[in-house]
Amino acid sequence: MFKRLLIANRGEIALRVARACRELDIDPVMVYSEADRDALHVQLAAHAYCIGPAPAQQSYLNGDAILTVAKAAGCDAIHPGYGFLSENAAFAQECADEGIAYVGPAAHVIATMGNKAAAREMMKRAGVPVVPGSDGSVANAHEGALVAKEIGYPVLIKAAAGGGGRGMRRVYDPDRFEELFEEARAESRACFNDDEMYLEKLIVNPHHIEFQILADSQGTIVHLGDRDCSIQRRGQKMIEETPSHVLSDELRERMGAAAVAAARAAGYQNAGTVEFVLDHTGEFYFIEMNTRIQVEHPITEMVSDVDLVREQIRVAAGLPLGFTQEDVHIKGHAIECRVNAEDPMCNFAPSPARIDFLHVPGGMGVRVDTGIYQGYTVPAQYDSLIAKLDVWAPTRLEALRRCRRALEELIVEGPATNIDLLHQVMYHPQFIHGTYTTSFMDEHLQEILDWNGEQKKVNA
Repeated sequence: MFKRLLIANRGEIALRVARACRELDIDPVMVYSEADRDALHVQLAAHAYCIGPAPAQQSYLNGDAILTVAKAAGCDAIHPGYGFLSENAAFAQECADEGIAYVGPAAHVIATMGNKAAAREMMKRAGVPVVPGSDGSVANAHEGALVAKEIGYPVLIKAAAGGGGRGMRRVYDPDRFEELFEEARAESRACFNDDEMYLEKLIVNPHHIEFQILADSQGTIVHLGDRDCSIQRRGQKMIEETPSHVLSDELRERMGAAAVAAARAAGYQNAGTVEFVLDHTGEFYFIEMNTRIQVEHPITEMVSDVDLVREQIRVAAGLPLGFTQEDVHIKGHAIECRVNAEDPMCNFAPSPARIDFLHVPGGMGVRVDTGIYQGYTVPAQYDSLIAKLDVWAPTRLEALRRCRRALEELIVEGPATNIDLLHQVMYHPQFIHGTYTTSFMDEHLQEILDWNGEQKKVNA
């Protein structure tokens, strides 16, 4: 097992990894930018090193600075968390070249699965269902338009290196194809320094279902069930739950088997997530594989009793999982709400501000992962996620009621947040019945905002 591990991240995920390290008797080392000097992950660290100014490119994305600290501090492993360098194949290879274990899959696997077009072709060869689309990337808008005409509109233009909804455009009208193709390509170039694009048939109003997998170096690959991530806005997830309310036992088994097959085809080791879309007929299709720990991993931990971060670290150290698929038993139901410092009433504008008052909920089956505290100032330079509220209960209805109660107890004064919006979603009939799709927020956002506004008037 490792002796000292550097956590190349910030906020709640840095704290989450540090806790796993402490329980494995590994000495965690933190890094931080100048903007994060007062951050909780720094304040609670025994070892913390500044790696640069506030902009992520000069700090959390500065692989050279991170490796310099890792070597100077005597670290034998690096955990990238999610975001930043977590799916950067070059950084993973640099770690390997320096003799430092990277807590994640091998660099060549990250590179292959990070290229959505290449990953799609690999899945086709492995017999995993994929959405109809282009054979690999398309060279330009003209070639893309020909493919779009062949597979039929609507289509989805996607960046091969994309993620988080960036570098992606839906096209319903052939006359707008070229314009939207160039928009998506420019966004991909700006966000990922890569302008390789490919096309897929747009599956209208699907469910977004993902499967958590774990794989060790001895060839054992298991999945830990599914998560329904269909409550999202502009490709950004807002609420996740497990298990999905729309999957039958038979469909869940087939999708789980496909997820394991996808991981095996990729030669995957460590934790990863295989993402599918499920259409209204019950057909499912592979869309991508995330080669890192997911933001929403706590709900899988709650229903499986498996510490995913602990298993990540053990696998990276060459240890076996110690359990098989037959040993995995999903119990109860869990829901996660992503709490962001943003103002839904002002088009979700980020709201960096000082936390004047903070109260986090507790009680049976409630977990809050956060890096904020009373008196902390949310920085403007990073993602607006400030907390993850996760609840577990024996049944979905009980979990739903517990989540409502916990959201009512969660108080963050200072920055604007989306807490009220999340609370209102919990009362929407489509969410209660579990019939929502990825179009839910597009169709109901204004209705929910108006409802929330009326409630505030009544309370005033």
